Amino acid sequence: MTTQDQILWQLYREGDKQALGHLVERYYRALKHYGLKFMVDESVVEDCLQELFLQLWQNRAQINATVSVKHYLFKALRHHILQHLRSQKRMPIQELDWDISIADETDSETLFIQQESLIQLTHALQAQLDSLPAREREALYLRYYGDLSIPEIAEVMNVNRQSVSNFLQKAITKLRKSRLSPILFTICIICKNIFL
Repeated sequence: MTTQDQILWQLYREGDKQALGHLVERYYRALKHYGLKFMVDESVVEDCLQELFLQLWQNRAQINATVSVKHYLFKALRHHILQHLRSQKRMPIQELDWDISIADETDSETLFIQQESLIQLTHALQAQLDSLPAREREALYLRYYGDLSIPEIAEVMNVNRQSVSNFLQKAITKLRKSRLSPILFTICIICKNIFL
């Protein structure tokens, strides 16, 4: 956790609404992108985010310090979305659908992706990712887009660390065995645009 995150988290826990507001501003976009990967409507993700931050505010006195605010928020959002899906009886306990579609919108950070050859590569990688099991896709997303550590991913996904390592290893091995060159796969992971 960054020093600024630590300061904001402590201030929020002490009752500073602006500190929580800064944390919302900092993490809202990444959390929303993550939430949309659960194949739920955007309004559901926004509702879950609103509920998450409302509960954080209401329960601030009971919330402890955390090593990583980002990790804490990803895990909490995942919990809220799974609770929503369970209440709607839309999700089997073991497997949930996981969307890894490529975003239609591009911003200044992703303009170079518009080049034809990279777009074709991205689509080829997208097809390979679509063939992976949902848990492997989720682990890849959290590791390479969410930039979470293996222990943090394990906690978010509610599995042990070895399972996360296995998910990542199996997914990467499958992608490397595909027609795609490992170098091009690495470029796509670095760009992180396949998950936006």
